Amino acid sequence: MPKTQKREFGDVGEKIAEGFLVKKGYKILDKNYRIRNLGEIDIVCEKNGKLTFFEVKTRDVLHETSFPIGFSINNKKRKNLKRICQLYLIDKNCQQNQEWQVDAIFININRETGKQNIEHLENILWEEYY
Repeated sequence: MPKTQKREFGDVGEKIAEGFLVKKGYKILDKNYRIRNLGEIDIVCEKNGKLTFFEVKTRDVLHETSFPIGFSINNKKRKNLKRICQLYLIDKNCQQNQEWQVDAIFININRETGKQNIEHLENILWEEYY
């Protein structure tokens, strides 16, 4: 099935996020880890022994909506992300005391100029950002 323009744009954002994370010292372990009926984790990384699960959100600033990009990660999404992470840890036979967190990468791209703004928010399951 051909990818939609929205999916292709999301893929571009994920590639940008990967480069950003590698530059910050993260080792990428998995991409697009999916659990049926729950969703997916965009990127799974390791840094200093801690696993970090990344949700990547990409927006075209030329078609900017009136609400902040972070509002797309609502409470239901956070609950699903937490469950997917827990299942990932089981699936990959991680230690019970494995340290982990869920972060978000927000990418705003101007498609005309190619200009990008990247924001990294840490621990989105435990902090109140919105």
